[in-house]
Amino acid sequence: MALGFVVLAGLWLGPLPAMSRTAFSAHMLLHLGVVVLAAPLLAIGLVRAGVCLDRVGGLRTWMVVVFAMEMVVVWGWHAPALHEAAARHVGVFVLQQFSFLVVGLGVWLLGFATLQRGAMATAILGFALTSTHMTMLGLLLTLAPRLIYPAELCLGAFGFEQLEDQRFGGVLMAAWGGLAYMAGGVVLGCRLLWGADVEEVVPGEQRDWR
Repeated sequence: MALGFVVLAGLWLGPLPAMSRTAFSAHMLLHLGVVVLAAPLLAIGLVRAGVCLDRVGGLRTWMVVVFAMEMVVVWGWHAPALHEAAARHVGVFVLQQFSFLVVGLGVWLLGFATLQRGAMATAILGFALTSTHMTMLGLLLTLAPRLIYPAELCLGAFGFEQLEDQRFGGVLMAAWGGLAYMAGGVVLGCRLLWGADVEEVVPGEQRDWR
C-alpha cells in the first residue's frame, strides 16, 4: 500500500497538475496514473492488509452502482465544460482528482477484495464495461476532426500541436486505460477459473484473509 501512496504523491505533487492546466495529454497522464496505477496498488495493499467485502450486504448490487458511477465520473469530467472548470479552478481540480481516486479505488477493491464466485463474475463484467467505455472515449478524442476543448487547454506538453495534444490524450485513454481494465478482468477471470482461493461463501463462516 505504501507504494500506492508514493505513486499518488508523485502524481499530485509532481509537475503533472500544473502541466494539465494547459496540456490535455498531461491531464490524461495524471488521470490514468491515479485510476490505473495508484488505485490498484492501494487496493492490493488493502486486500493484503485483510480488507474483504464478502460480508457486505448486497455486494453485487454495490458493484453495479460503483462501476456505473465510475463511468459517469470519467465521462462527466471529460465533458468540455467540466474539464475546463477543473483546468481553471483549483477547487474544482481537487474535486476532480478526488473523485477519480474514489471511483478508481472502488472499482479495483470490489474486484479483488472478494472470494465470492458470483461477485467476482459481476466484477469481471464491470471491468469489461470499464475497458469498453474508456476505449470508446479514447477513440472519440483520437478521431475528433477538431478540438473539443478550448485551444488554450491543449497547448501540448510534449511538442504536440493543439489537435495532436487532444488526440494523444485520446490514445492514452484508449490504450493505457482500456488495456489496464481489460488486464484486470483477465486476472479476475483466471482467478475465478483456476484460483484455489476462490470459493462459495457460507453465511456466518469465519474467514482468515491474511
